[in-house]
Amino acid sequence: MIFTWTAWNNGSPSPTGAGYGLKVPEADRDTCFDRSWKTVTVELPGGVLAEPNVGKASFWKNCRELIDVNIGRWFVEKGHAPWPKGRPPKVQVEQVGERHFRVMGVVARD
Repeated sequence: MIFTWTAWNNGSPSPTGAGYGLKVPEADRDTCFDRSWKTVTVELPGGVLAEPNVGKASFWKNCRELIDVNIGRWFVEKGHAPWPKGRPPKVQVEQVGERHFRVMGVVARD
């Protein structure tokens, strides 16, 4: 399956990549994630891997972000972050296995 997810930042953009992630739509979370999982693998272009925590209660309540410094580093290194206020990039993501997602690239900005 292929999805479109939105870049996320905690409000404090950092050149180190800290505080960045991907916002997963509720429908995608409910369809493709399992509550028993502690982490997932997010493969970024270039083969960099991120292992965000999805075992936290907030992921299943109101905060559907996959947060990992490697995601942020990728956004920063590729020039996609920081972004203009209210205009985060959107990325195309493919589920390639259980607990494994691959970012195919940036497709748009809000």
